[in-house]
Amino acid sequence: MGQKKNPSADPVSEPKKRRRVGFSDVDEGVEANQCIKIYLVSSKEEVGVSDSFSIDPVDLNSFFDEDGKIYGYQGLKITIWISSISFHAFADITFQSTSDRGKGITDLKSALQRIFAETLVENKDDFLQTFSTEKDFTRSAVSSGEILQHKVSNGHVTHCNNNLKAAASDLEVVRMVVGNMEAGHLYSRLIPLVLLLVDGSNPIDVTDPRWELYILIRKKMDQQGDIQHRLLGFTAIYRFYHYPDSTRMRLSQILILPPYQRKGYGGFLTEVLSNVAVAENVHDFTVEEPLDSFQHVRTCVDIQHLLAFEPIQHAINSAVSHLKQGKLSKKILAPRFVPPASTVEEVRKVLKINKKQFLQCWEILIYLRLDPVDKYMEDYTTIISNRVREDILGKDSGSTDKRIMDVPSSYDPEMSFVMFKSQNVETSGVQMDENQPSQEEQLKQLVDERIKEIKLIAQKVSPLPV
Repeated sequence: MGQKKNPSADPVSEPKKRRRVGFSDVDEGVEANQCIKIYLVSSKEEVGVSDSFSIDPVDLNSFFDEDGKIYGYQGLKITIWISSISFHAFADITFQSTSDRGKGITDLKSALQRIFAETLVENKDDFLQTFSTEKDFTRSAVSSGEILQHKVSNGHVTHCNNNLKAAASDLEVVRMVVGNMEAGHLYSRLIPLVLLLVDGSNPIDVTDPRWELYILIRKKMDQQGDIQHRLLGFTAIYRFYHYPDSTRMRLSQILILPPYQRKGYGGFLTEVLSNVAVAENVHDFTVEEPLDSFQHVRTCVDIQHLLAFEPIQHAINSAVSHLKQGKLSKKILAPRFVPPASTVEEVRKVLKINKKQFLQCWEILIYLRLDPVDKYMEDYTTIISNRVREDILGKDSGSTDKRIMDVPSSYDPEMSFVMFKSQNVETSGVQMDENQPSQEEQLKQLVDERIKEIKLIAQKVSPLPV
């Protein structure tokens, strides 16, 4: 006979014990842009001072893994100091604690070295000493370069920024061929700033002698009476061969250090490059994917040259006279008012301004000759509108007998369409794309932005109110 179980001991009848299972918080990480602050300093006294000059990098997240985040740290704060004297850097890293919560712990040293490489100094005291031990770094680095003389009294650049004229005597542009050791060493110090401040940039090949650096230097006397060389900015130029016996100058990188931006130095440097292109009789001077800010400076410089270039004045006057003859229908593909081919070639041959850039300047040259501007502004806007429409939609975009129709596609619906020409516009019965109003609004916005840019440049280059 079996023993009767005690009901109180029956595990089935006992209340179940609850088990508490702990889950650690998921590490969401912190974006590099949110926890890193970068300062550009010119003396050891500025290091650690909160009101030192702060620079705003293009995108720090791109240097940290695929998602741009830093993992494994609580209360992370990274302060980076970059010397504008030697271009060394020091990173002050503080945090409350570290823990691996599933994403590991980011190796901050390796990540920062991807940006700063050998310029990153680990010890703060060693970094502070560089302000004295390498105070002559810039002067020594450019000593083997070629000093390019530049006369600012010609009024080409200083009109865009009159404040630069008084200080221009202290400025020098030094040209260095990248293939030599000094140029390569100098550029290696500048690479971190290029990566941080120039959008989409990659270091140039410091072993290729077809690269040239143009270094903008300002000489300044210190308290001890010594002349100090301060690097304000630089540009990297590549020399392409052009058949049969010429070269093309292409500007690939340009950087004016943040403390000196918007003071006319970019225009000064661009003017020097234009003079070099003319003096050395290159085929033309081009720019690789210029940002809007640099394009503005470049156009100001080129407009000044074109206003003083006598061979094109008749073509400008002829275009302006045509515009003033009367109302211009928006349905007419012309007037785009492009300059004659001979004028385009003359400008390239003498001023080294390529065709694409000259066409941008041409619209401004016409605007500057309109007097009074308000009287002809509607027709002028029509010219700009036709040109923008043609650039975006094609030469025949102004024709009313063409239609665009979406077609089904398994490849990319947004890129799948056909364009056809109707034989009878009035009876074709084809409906316009329902997105047409949006398209027109976008085109109008582009035109408005272009008109605004033209007026802004005109105000800077015209000796008279425009």
